[in-house]
Amino acid sequence: MPNSSFDFEYLRHLVREQSGVVLEPHKDYLATLYLSELATQAGFASLAPFVEYLKTSPLSHVHHQAIEALVIHETSFFRDRYPFEALQSCVLPALIAARAIQKTIHIWCAACSTGQEPYSVAMLIRENFPELSTWTVRIIASDFSQQALDRAEQGRYSSLEVERGLTPKLRDRYFYKTEQSWQIIHEIQQMVEFRPLNLIQSWSVLPKMDVIFLRNVLIYFDVETKRSILNKVQTYLQQDGYLFLGGGETTFHLDSRFEAVQGKTSLYHRLRSA
Repeated sequence: MPNSSFDFEYLRHLVREQSGVVLEPHKDYLATLYLSELATQAGFASLAPFVEYLKTSPLSHVHHQAIEALVIHETSFFRDRYPFEALQSCVLPALIAARAIQKTIHIWCAACSTGQEPYSVAMLIRENFPELSTWTVRIIASDFSQQALDRAEQGRYSSLEVERGLTPKLRDRYFYKTEQSWQIIHEIQQMVEFRPLNLIQSWSVLPKMDVIFLRNVLIYFDVETKRSILNKVQTYLQQDGYLFLGGGETTFHLDSRFEAVQGKTSLYHRLRSA
């Protein structure tokens, strides 16, 4: 597609209004990289007329396709490793002790993209906590992008995706090879509930959570949106629950109701005692 001048400020506004994600002004190359194919499919010779079409048309499926293309969906199995080590060594044992009567644990993976994070949680539970097989363990995974969720629900991954974070042992135990991809087994697939959810809109479909993974998400929002999301987290997280953020993310100066706790392998956040 030939280069042409297009209104990146409009795209920044569209993405901000619909998803809360803030695109930096100098990242107009993202539009060229991720929207060119969409513009071609829509019948436009360059980005400029495609963006003008978006500007002058009512909000539609094409707008959402453009937004989803511009929002980063980077993920991998057992990404960064340490939060999963903390989940195994500290968080889940503590919750098993605390929930011995209810025998129910709710885990939410927000902004799950194509599903590697929630499937990693499911595999970790299946590998290390056989006692939970008689419990009600809900792993809810959500994302703004329906396209990403569709891929996640299918549970099919390329060899490159499987190699990122999975040991051969886990790969061979929980996946089987098809002609062109690796398919996650049904037992793991059925442990995860995928649903669409926009973090800047209502979370009313969610129950109270024992663990929330909100990793590498807040970095894409402005301060006001970060505070709004953390305020909702406070509402949906059990008082003795656990919040995992990304390595470069914090609640410091954003919400004083949370405190950072340094575990053996990873930092996580908890609500301060009343």
